[in-house]
Amino acid sequence: MQPIAFQQIKSGDAELVYYVLGEGAPVILLHPFPANREFWLPVANALSTRYRVILPDLRGHGDSGLGDGPATMDKHAADMARVMDDAEVGRAPLIGVSIGGYVLFEFWRKHRGRVTALGLCNTKAPADPREARAARLHAANDVIERGTEPFFESMIPRLLGKSTRELRPDLVDGVLRMMRKMSPEDVAQVQRGMAERPDSMDTLKTINVPTLLVTGEEDILTGANEAELMRQHIPNSQLRVIPKAGHYSPWEQPEEAGKLLRQFLNGI
Repeated sequence: MQPIAFQQIKSGDAELVYYVLGEGAPVILLHPFPANREFWLPVANALSTRYRVILPDLRGHGDSGLGDGPATMDKHAADMARVMDDAEVGRAPLIGVSIGGYVLFEFWRKHRGRVTALGLCNTKAPADPREARAARLHAANDVIERGTEPFFESMIPRLLGKSTRELRPDLVDGVLRMMRKMSPEDVAQVQRGMAERPDSMDTLKTINVPTLLVTGEEDILTGANEAELMRQHIPNSQLRVIPKAGHYSPWEQPEEAGKLLRQFLNGI
């Protein structure tokens, strides 16, 4: 199924785009860095037989503009509220991968009345420790000086599981294609925004909507330990591990991810 609607809107200082697939109760899917809405299409097609699936490009990703300065979680959360307003969605389940999860923690703090359920996939609640923050800021400066390609190539073994890299070169190529829509400035300012993100550990215990935690069996960035930490702190949350998948688990195993998300959404 092809996207049935394409919307371009203004949010603060950035032009944002989002796609809508299907009809029914709304659900919003947020992609990881440095991908875009295409990341979710295989799963969205499966969900769109029952749900109205809203797929934004986060600012600085895909076809959405960056705006001025670092792409902070505060800006991303305001963007998602703006997307929901434009799509005439009052409340909905929101599901995010990696940076998408970071955005959802901030969205929960600012707009929890608009959240009916949360899906936190391949993400983590703690802020970056000092070394990780320094590495992000170094990477941000490096892409401005050297261009994005070395950075994107270096990310592949961290984002995709061993099984995917060895067995699915088409998925590797698809990730690189998504990444290449980002300019050096996009990559740098999104990295700086992630480096600034607040710690969300205290936020976890305030989450009182149905919450699904998903990670990949081969995720070396935010694997089972981070997911289990969230499960222990979010009341009544459920944790699922997708086999033969890394940090981009819904892209790597869309059939399994789609099944898990559909079961979760159907049960709300």
